[in-house]
Amino acid sequence: MAALHRRMAAVLSGGALLALIAAPLAAAAPAAPRTIAEDNASLVMVLDSSGSMAEDDGSGSTRIESARRAVGTVVDALPDGHPTGLRVYGADRARGCTDTRLVRPVEPLDRAAVKRAVAEVEPRGDTPIGLALRRAAEDLPEAPEGSWGRRTILLVSDGEDTCGTPDPCEVAGELGGRGASAEPPGTLRIDAIGFQVGGKAREQLECIARAGHGSYYDAPDAEALARQLQRASRLSADGYRMEGERITGGRTAGDAPLIAPGQYTDTIGPGEKRWYAAELGGPADSAADDLAVTAVPQPGVPVASMDGLRLTLVRDEKYRPQCGSTWRYFGRSAGAMPITAAVSRIPSADGDRACDGAGRYLLTVERRSHAESDRGRWPVELLLATEKPLAKGTVPAHSEPDYGAGGKAAPLPTDPPRDVEGGTGFNDARGIGPGVWRDELIPAQTRWYRVRVGWGQQLRYDVEFGNEPTADGPAGKLTRVSTEVYGPTRVPVQSAGEFGTGALYRGESAAVSNGTVPVAWTNRWESATRAVPVRRAGEYHIGVGLDPDAAELAENVAVGFVLRVAVIGEEKAGPEHGAPAVRERDGERDGGAGREEAGAARDGSGPGGAGWSGPAVAAAAGAATLLAIALAAVYTRSRGRAAASTGAAKDGGADRAADGTAGGTTEGTTEGGAW
Repeated sequence: MAALHRRMAAVLSGGALLALIAAPLAAAAPAAPRTIAEDNASLVMVLDSSGSMAEDDGSGSTRIESARRAVGTVVDALPDGHPTGLRVYGADRARGCTDTRLVRPVEPLDRAAVKRAVAEVEPRGDTPIGLALRRAAEDLPEAPEGSWGRRTILLVSDGEDTCGTPDPCEVAGELGGRGASAEPPGTLRIDAIGFQVGGKAREQLECIARAGHGSYYDAPDAEALARQLQRASRLSADGYRMEGERITGGRTAGDAPLIAPGQYTDTIGPGEKRWYAAELGGPADSAADDLAVTAVPQPGVPVASMDGLRLTLVRDEKYRPQCGSTWRYFGRSAGAMPITAAVSRIPSADGDRACDGAGRYLLTVERRSHAESDRGRWPVELLLATEKPLAKGTVPAHSEPDYGAGGKAAPLPTDPPRDVEGGTGFNDARGIGPGVWRDELIPAQTRWYRVRVGWGQQLRYDVEFGNEPTADGPAGKLTRVSTEVYGPTRVPVQSAGEFGTGALYRGESAAVSNGTVPVAWTNRWESATRAVPVRRAGEYHIGVGLDPDAAELAENVAVGFVLRVAVIGEEKAGPEHGAPAVRERDGERDGGAGREEAGAARDGSGPGGAGWSGPAVAAAAGAATLLAIALAAVYTRSRGRAAASTGAAKDGGADRAADGTAGGTTEGTTEGGAW
């Protein structure tokens, strides 16, 4: 994996992290190969070759020489086969505002060919940035019909446009609007790197990046140019991989598309509300219905701290009653990253509430956005998962709303670290188990992992960042590292008390501790938000992210970290009261059923759609099941009443925002967080 073995000069208390990094590496399971043809991402670099690039850059080289070396490091770091091209401007004649040329077409990556092409470029003429951007957009292949394509223009310039027409900022706005539209699907991003620029030139490049739904990177010297080029190109190649059936949400309840259990994709604009409809079963058919929405803005684009997603679920009876509501916001204004919100309809133990019944339900997804935030449309993934009731006559075990043995003091593995490359999102999250894992993050990037947690078990992990060399920049510059846990159906698991979701980072050692309560079927009726999503065995997802403004802080291209993972407790064979422990025996478990078969028989999980392991559509369980559930619920409700009176003390009051401040409650559950 590119640059994964970059040494991290990291020291935590007692030298623990340094020892991990210096220890001999244990072999990790190889990452699944990426198929570029399925991913539909492409990149074209637009390189300034105007006369000013012949000037000395202060390192003993000319700017064009440093740019050639930087392009070489970029192509060495890109994935094999990633479609990559190179366009130049100002390279063919001393004067002329039509002087732009594609020197390497956008094709599966040929590293040697790109290096040869850039080696032949000589700086000569003017700076027609606007025209070069327009031509670059034509160089990029369109995404195949029905798929998502990430198309990136990466502009490198040492000055402002000298031609005036077309205006480069206006061109970027036109191209960004086209790429972010709902039809055809796909996204176009324009990143800009200013090589030793200031004043009007920097302002123009910042405007290009903002209008093109991209990021501006400042490169005051040759080392910074190589670093920022690698970051921008790797973000293009490693973007969130979308999966699901393409649909278009309704503008009103009347034109809401009907969705069944499965995974879907759509887009949403600033201030827009989308409507979706679902036929949900009654208590005999469904123990829970989860609707999770992940928005995927371009990494690092401007957002306000209170920008985010608001989800509301109502019965389709004059939009009443309201059956669930949540608001997830970024909690900081350092730049956008993926954000996930979810609402759940969980029938009550008695099955007599207004939202318990079978019928048509409406989900609204609203994107809240400040006037100065990114104006592009954001791709979204929508997951609807329905969980079967327990088998007839099953009495579930009591709820487990407290951390107990899995609290912050729980021992974590101290094994030698194994290198791993996390996924780009939920769909390709890297499967890991208990142990010590080592990965790295580019600013504005989130890495994703999945860990199997069984009945009666709980997830506990630490994310540790070590000392990193920092670039010259504003004194006392701070950024943030973050993490979050999601249940098997992508419902965010709120952290409480001793755990958190992030820490400030300035290049010195920092750590974040997180985890879940034990998995118990009856957690669904608890009042604590840390417990409700932890109600089914399966794969729990971990997201680890580094804020976009770390690009101004970190000297290395990527920042390394260590992930210590433990799954605490003895796994039970099922959710029922008195279930025996699961024991390995010759690769099988007692009872002759594998993990997947046993889980499907007991909790209704099974193959879902669109690449996720989710619950199947429920089958009727009958009235006897409700009686059995009600017996277990007596204990849960008594605990729930006590928790309700002390919930503020246990959970820190209102649900916490991503920056650790308390968020308010609005029409239901309000949740803050980066993902």
